[in-house]
Amino acid sequence: MKDFIELASIEGMADGAMIQAPAEGHEFLIAKVLGRYYVTDARCPHLHAHLARGTLEGTILTCPLHHSQFDLVDGHVIRWTDFEGPIKTVAEFARHPRPLRTYASMVEGDTIYVGAENTPPRTD
Repeated sequence: MKDFIELASIEGMADGAMIQAPAEGHEFLIAKVLGRYYVTDARCPHLHAHLARGTLEGTILTCPLHHSQFDLVDGHVIRWTDFEGPIKTVAEFARHPRPLRTYASMVEGDTIYVGAENTPPRTD
């Protein structure tokens, strides 16, 4: 536990729930899927939307602003956006697709702890 910091109480957190939690000047997202907890950045890496306001289907998190989809397991981009045509082209030029940062986590009792950032997925 020496490299982990206390993040939040997860007492009563339901499967499919997401909460935002601050720790050491950073905002994290905690999601619970089938009894497992995932910790990521709380904001979309593209347009900085609050991901806790998005939707969660299994481990697939959808941004509430531009509908990017990320897999919580490793943060890789499943779909960058649902924009189409010239808007998508401009958006890709201005804010290219990038993965969601994920973090090591552990649970002790009703408390979740966050550790180091996980290795980002390859994008090639």
